Amino acid sequence: MTDLADLLNAERSGAVARHGGRDYGFAEFRATVGHWCELLADQAETRYALFCHDAYPFAVLLFALWHCGKQVTLAANNRPGTAQQLRQAGCRLIGDWEAGFDYRLEQNLNFRSAFSRLQTQPVRLEIFTSGSTGAAKSIVKNLSQLQAEVDTLEKLWGKTLADSRILATVSQQHIYGLLFRVLWPLATGRCFHSQTALDAEHLVAQAGAGPACWVASPAHLKRLDAAAPWAGLAGLSAIFSSGGPLAADAAAHIAQGCGQAPWEIYGSSETGGIGWRRHPEPLWRPFAGLSLSIADDKAYLNSPYLPDDKPMALDDDLALAADGRFSLHGRRDRIVKIEEKRLSLNELEMRLTATPWLSEVHALALSGSRDLLGVCAVLSEAGKTAMAERGRKALIGNLREALQPWFEAVLIPRKWLFLSALPTTTQAKLDRPLLQTLMRSGDARLPLLQTAELAAERAELGLKIPQQLIYFADHFPGYPILPGVVQIGWADYFGKLLFAIDAPFNRLETVKFVKPIRPDYELQLTLDWRSGSNKLNFRFSQAEQVYSSGRLVYAAGAA
Repeated sequence: MTDLADLLNAERSGAVARHGGRDYGFAEFRATVGHWCELLADQAETRYALFCHDAYPFAVLLFALWHCGKQVTLAANNRPGTAQQLRQAGCRLIGDWEAGFDYRLEQNLNFRSAFSRLQTQPVRLEIFTSGSTGAAKSIVKNLSQLQAEVDTLEKLWGKTLADSRILATVSQQHIYGLLFRVLWPLATGRCFHSQTALDAEHLVAQAGAGPACWVASPAHLKRLDAAAPWAGLAGLSAIFSSGGPLAADAAAHIAQGCGQAPWEIYGSSETGGIGWRRHPEPLWRPFAGLSLSIADDKAYLNSPYLPDDKPMALDDDLALAADGRFSLHGRRDRIVKIEEKRLSLNELEMRLTATPWLSEVHALALSGSRDLLGVCAVLSEAGKTAMAERGRKALIGNLREALQPWFEAVLIPRKWLFLSALPTTTQAKLDRPLLQTLMRSGDARLPLLQTAELAAERAELGLKIPQQLIYFADHFPGYPILPGVVQIGWADYFGKLLFAIDAPFNRLETVKFVKPIRPDYELQLTLDWRSGSNKLNFRFSQAEQVYSSGRLVYAAGAA
């Protein structure tokens, strides 16, 4: 194993990376880094913002910048808003900020100049990540911290990997991908694949013959289904996962499908790696040399991967077991992971309320087969006008367009709910559980809720009837319509969700089904709750046309 500080002076043969359909050897890597050093040495800028889609040119530029004494900033994305902020911070952009950047990878192998050993403390890597306040947070790492993490990874899993090639479905622009798919392979002489695989099928195709490992995330792993390439995955030497805990059922499914469970890594950009686990073990084991403690109901970390020996307070809730292992119980702040991308919900809300169309916003993460973002919002007067004149779809298009300069596509909200006011609890606090339920994702039994006008005992809900509802399959073939009993069930469901209905159902009154409700219809469900008589009136309508109506009566005198 070679120290990263002296990597370019190592005597090494074999492939460094597979990029663009061929393997690049160590001599080619060294020569290209040297060429870039000559180009960059005379540049006046000292700070560079590096972004590359592929891992091999990223590694070339990273080591060239370090050997030129430049400070490197890793950008999480190459969106226009990110580029603007980095320029304003004094960074020169390098890499895939615009199409067609020339990486000059084909260099003369006669390059023979020696490289000075990197000074591990002065070598700096700045990582911008989402902060809990909404502003991007700068985290600075030095090379000795990164080397310490690489050393730990090799001690734990070096024998398991042996001479495996390293393939990934995660980006090297984040600390996990940087360590696992670039720095660790470079230090150990393992060949890494430059292109980020789109999914398991692409990864297995990339792997070909010979041992390989997969650097993955829960977002990719939990989507493995019966059609996944299990035979190819079974031949992998290891599967790694980070970016959030992997659900136990997903880990068990993978273990059953390919004969091995993933190795899960817990940590963050701020802390570096903290611990690991492997199904069926539910608890996490701290990495060697780390210790965790609890004080004042908060967790603290002591780690050699931190910039000093001071304990760092963690934003995660965790519980310590007697043997030093620990369990995780969510975050204290509003940082979420969507498809392994880290996002501050506060920042997203800040960007949305800066538009002229929204006066209040609450963003939330929605879990399902694919994680996504939802937004509950109150329209401003301009927003109400836009909705009335151009419609809901056009308004959402404007909001998504306003977010695109700042966020990657996966971090643009997919579900939107416009309310007359954000609901509150009896303690006048935002009713987060209610909003989470209203935005419920991936349920094939419920309509899509688009708007909600809420009052004390009245609600007007704008619904879209998805084609994917389970009720349409057999009712009726060739002419699907929504069963009446389902309409009554929805009235009961939303009534109990929005009003204080705590009595059992008693009977129906004056129920009328006037017109059939078909897939993709957009309707209004009006609910009137009469608490004095325990009666809930409902009406499904579109403009002046009533589709169904009736009354649900609940038992009187219930506690």
